[in-house]
Amino acid sequence: MNRKLRSKIYPMWIALPGALVYTVFFVVPIIIAFFYSFTNWNLDRMDSPQFIGLRNFINLFQDEVFARSIFNTLLFAFTTTLFKTVTGLLIALVVVKRFRGNSIFRTLFYLPCVLSCMIVGLLFTGILKQDGLVNNLLAAAGMGQLARDWLGSYGTAMFWIIFIEVWMWAGFSMFLFISGLNAISGEYYESAQLDGASPWQQFCHITLPLLAPSFTVVTTLNITGGLKVFDLVYSLTGGGPGFDTQVLSTYTYRAFGMGLLGKSSASALLLSVGVVIITFLLNRLLKSREIDV
Repeated sequence: MNRKLRSKIYPMWIALPGALVYTVFFVVPIIIAFFYSFTNWNLDRMDSPQFIGLRNFINLFQDEVFARSIFNTLLFAFTTTLFKTVTGLLIALVVVKRFRGNSIFRTLFYLPCVLSCMIVGLLFTGILKQDGLVNNLLAAAGMGQLARDWLGSYGTAMFWIIFIEVWMWAGFSMFLFISGLNAISGEYYESAQLDGASPWQQFCHITLPLLAPSFTVVTTLNITGGLKVFDLVYSLTGGGPGFDTQVLSTYTYRAFGMGLLGKSSASALLLSVGVVIITFLLNRLLKSREIDV
């Protein structure tokens, strides 16, 4: 009995340090933020926050900047998810095949994933500024009239942030799809070839249906990361020009920096709830489309 009891308790002891770290740095801050989101806690009331009910949430939804932040967050999350998924799948279909230099190409496509977002932000800030590489190339091609401060202009800043996000993380989606492609038995394709199926028919009726679990993982991770985006936007534009690229995370950070601690807690709580709801619903939808092999 003692041996059985120890065998059951041992995994709990192994998981305990991770559970403590998770509780201290994730669960406890969420509980604290939930409490303070219903108060007027700010720098003037650090010691005596007062309960004000839903006033913070009402003020948020009456704020045009907050509405713009929601729109930008959803635009960024769903657009980058679409392009990262499609780009990652297309690259995976090429590099999954065995050819000379295959591992080199995989490494090159995955390399941006290991770079720090702050480093990437500094790099592209230099490339996209008024006298940066992009404008110099346009001038050399005789299209200098198109030159502008790409991250400081309305309408172009969000486009470039989306482009950079896709460039950074398409390689991650690629590796997840490669794992899914390698798990598909070659017998399916052999049978399809004997039946006279074209490569496109094989892709539509074998590859795509059997990649459904990979699509679930890739889409869920990408949409979650897109909704929580902060570091890339902050390092590239800080939410500007004006509020053109403001997302929920940068809005929350800005409110916190202004000393509106209760308001920033309410914004962070809404973001967390939104991420959970959207991720849950999307995951349920995608899992319902998976097939048993």
